Amino acid sequence: MRAATPPADWDARTVNRPGGHVYQSVAWATHRSRAGWTPWFLETDPGPVLALSRRWPWLPGGSAYIPRGPAPPGHGDVAAASLEAATERLDDAGMDVVAADAEVPAGDGAYAATLERLGFRPIEEIQPSRHRVSLALDPGMGEEHAFAGIAKSTRQRIHQAESSGIEVVRYDAAASTDPGAGFVMPVDDAHTALGRFYDLLLGTGRQRGFRFGPRAAFMPWWQDALAAGHLVHFEARVQGVPIAGLILYRHGERLSTAHAADDAATRDEHRGAGHLLRWRAIQLALRENRTEMDLGGVDVAGARREPREGDSTWGLYRHKLSFGGRWLELAGAHERVIRPWRYAAGRFLARVVPR
Repeated sequence: MRAATPPADWDARTVNRPGGHVYQSVAWATHRSRAGWTPWFLETDPGPVLALSRRWPWLPGGSAYIPRGPAPPGHGDVAAASLEAATERLDDAGMDVVAADAEVPAGDGAYAATLERLGFRPIEEIQPSRHRVSLALDPGMGEEHAFAGIAKSTRQRIHQAESSGIEVVRYDAAASTDPGAGFVMPVDDAHTALGRFYDLLLGTGRQRGFRFGPRAAFMPWWQDALAAGHLVHFEARVQGVPIAGLILYRHGERLSTAHAADDAATRDEHRGAGHLLRWRAIQLALRENRTEMDLGGVDVAGARREPREGDSTWGLYRHKLSFGGRWLELAGAHERVIRPWRYAAGRFLARVVPR
C-alpha cells in the first residue's frame, strides 16, 4: 500500500515543482518519523503525495495527515484529484480519519467541491497560520524596481540598517562559495548558527506571548532541510554579534518565511535589522526567479481573519504590507472521518494510553 522508501526523484516532484511544499519532502517525513509518525510515500495518478499516520493504541486503524498537501501545481483541481486518490489509499489501509491542509486559495471551486463531495469538514489549523501575506514577484522587474515598491519608511529602515554596519550571513546549501551581493559567508557551522537562532526565537516568543517547542524537536529538522536545500537561514550581525535571524523555506515557485526572531535588547539601537532581513529574502527570491515571496502568516488567534487595528498582530501585518505584500486567504485545514465509532474510540485511547 505504501512505499517503504521514496524514489530518488521524490523531492523534485513534491517540493521543487510548482505549488510544492517542504512538508511533502523526504526530510520532513524523516523528521516526523522521529516523533512516532509513519510516512506514506503514495504514488497516485495525479502525482506523488506524502501522508503521515499514527496507529491507535489497542485498536486497528489510525489517523492520517497530508501535511500542506497534496501540493497543487498551481491548480485546485489537481490538488483535489490528488486528495481524492490519496484518501482512497488511506481508507483501504484502514485509516479512520484523514486530515489535509493544502495551501489552496479560498474560493477555489474545484477544490471546495471535492472537499464537500468526499465528506471533508473544516477543522482548527494544524499549522500556526491558515492564511499568509504574499508578495507577487516578476523576476524581470529587477531589484531596484522591487525596492521602489516598498513603503518609504521601510526603505529608510533598510538603508539605516545597511549604513549602521549590520551584516547578513547566509547559511544555504545552494550558496556554495559565493553568498551573493548583500550577504557574507558563514564563519560558524550551521549547527552552531541554528542553535543561536533557536535561542533568539525563544526570547522573541517570551516577549510576544507565544510558545515554541523543544530544541530537540527543531534542530534536526532544520539541519536536514538545510542540507537538502529546502531551508535558508539568514543571521543579522553587528561586529560579529548576532542580533536577529530569519528562516526561509525554498519550495515550488516561492520562498516562504518560516520563523523570524531578534534580540529584544538591541531593537532600539538596530531597529532596521528585521527590515533588512526581509529585503534580503526578497532579493534572493528575485535572483532565483521565484514568482512569490511568502511573507508568512499573521492570523488573529482564534479568529483566522485579516488583522484589524487594535489586534495583537496588527503591527506585524502592517510591517509585512509595507513590503508590497497582500493578504492571501487560503482554504484551511479539513478532515474526513471515515469510521466515526473507531475514530472516537481511538482518540480517547490516544489520550489516556502512554505511547
